[in-house]
Amino acid sequence: MSAFKTLDDLDVAGKTVLVRGDLNVPVKNGTVTDTTRLDRLAPTLLELADKGAKVVVMSHFGRPKGQRNLDYSLEPVVPALSTALGGKPVAFATDCIGEAAEQAVAALQPGGFLVLENLRFYPDEEKNDAGFAEKLAALGDIYVNDAFATAHRAHASTEAIARVLPAAAGRLMQAELEALTNALESPQRPVAAVVGGAKISTKLDLLGNMVSRVNMLILGGGMANTFLYASGIDVGGSLCEKDMADAARAIMETAKNAGCEIVLPSDAVIAGKLEAGVETATVPSNAVPSDKMILDVGPGSIVDVNAKLDGCKTIVWNGPLGAFETAPFDVATTAVAQHAAELTKAGKVLSVAGGGDTVAALDHAGVIDEFSYVSTAGGAFLEWLEGKDLPGVAALKS
Repeated sequence: MSAFKTLDDLDVAGKTVLVRGDLNVPVKNGTVTDTTRLDRLAPTLLELADKGAKVVVMSHFGRPKGQRNLDYSLEPVVPALSTALGGKPVAFATDCIGEAAEQAVAALQPGGFLVLENLRFYPDEEKNDAGFAEKLAALGDIYVNDAFATAHRAHASTEAIARVLPAAAGRLMQAELEALTNALESPQRPVAAVVGGAKISTKLDLLGNMVSRVNMLILGGGMANTFLYASGIDVGGSLCEKDMADAARAIMETAKNAGCEIVLPSDAVIAGKLEAGVETATVPSNAVPSDKMILDVGPGSIVDVNAKLDGCKTIVWNGPLGAFETAPFDVATTAVAQHAAELTKAGKVLSVAGGGDTVAALDHAGVIDEFSYVSTAGGAFLEWLEGKDLPGVAALKS
C-alpha cells in the first residue's frame, strides 16, 4: 500500500480537494433507490471536511454520450448524498468546468461540500483528454480518487488529472486495494477461488489468471457445465458453451501444471425449465437426462465444497453457483456463502467477493456484511482478478 499516498499523507486544511467519487447510483422518478455507493464514499468526504478542506465531488452518471442531457444530471443525487453525510448541506454546480463550476467552488467554505455536474456531458472525459483534465484540475489544489469502480477506465477524471495535481487514494479506494492485495498479491494460503456465473466466455482471462494464483478453483453456475462437457460428461439440456470446450480443457491443463485443483460439481439439481415451483430432482452430474437442465449445484457438492473451504485461509468469490434468483435454485449459493461467512467470523479465513451478481447473491444469502470485504466495483474488480493493470490505480502510483 506504500506505493501511493492516502489521506494520511495530505495536509488539506483550507485547500480545495477534488474527489473523484462514484455517484453513478440507480435513480427512479428522481429518487435514489440504492445508496450503497454514497454510504461508502461518505467517510472520505467527512474526513476531508473535518480536516478543514473544501470538498468538491465529481462523478459520471449514466451514459449521456458526451452531450449535455439533463436526464443524466447529477442534481437528483445531491439530497441522497446529503443524507449519507449525516444531513450536512451539499451545494450543486450546474457544470463541471468553466464559469458555473468556478463560481460554485469560490463560494464554498472550508468544511463544505459541492457536487459538480456530470463529467460525461463532455466527450473529452472518456477520451482522457489532457486539456479537459487541466480544466478540472484548475478548480482544486489536491486530487483524491475514491472511485475504484471506475479505476479500470483511463478517463480524464481518473487518470489524466492525477498527473496534474498531487494525488492520493481515498479511504474506499484504499480499503479496496488493501483487500485485493491481501487476497491475491500476497495472500495467506491455501487460497480458494469460487467462480460462478453463466458463461466461461466472459471470464476466460479471469480463469486463466486465477489458476496460476490460487490453490483451488471451485466452479459453479453455467460455466461449470461447460467444464463438465469438456471433461466428456453429457449435461443434457443445460446451459453449456460447447464451442468453449477447448478453452476449458486448456484452463484445466494450465491448472494441473500450476498445482491448482479444479473442483466441479459431483451432483446437480435439475428441472425441465427455469421457473419457481417447478418439479426438481437431484442426480449425479453425469446422469442428467437430455430433456432436463442443471440449475444448481447439488447437496453432495455443497458438503464437499464447504469441507474444502474449511482447509483454506483465503477465499475469493465471483459469481453465483446456481440460478439463485429463482428458488429453489438458490440453495447452493446461499449455503456456501453462509459457510464462508461463518469461517470469516471465526477468524479462520479472509473472504473477498465482488461483481454485480455476486453482491446480489451474497445479499440474498444474508451475509453481505459478514465477508471480510465485498467490492461494489463490477468491471474494475473483474479486471483486477484478470491480473490487468488498472489505469486509475497506476495513475496514483506515478
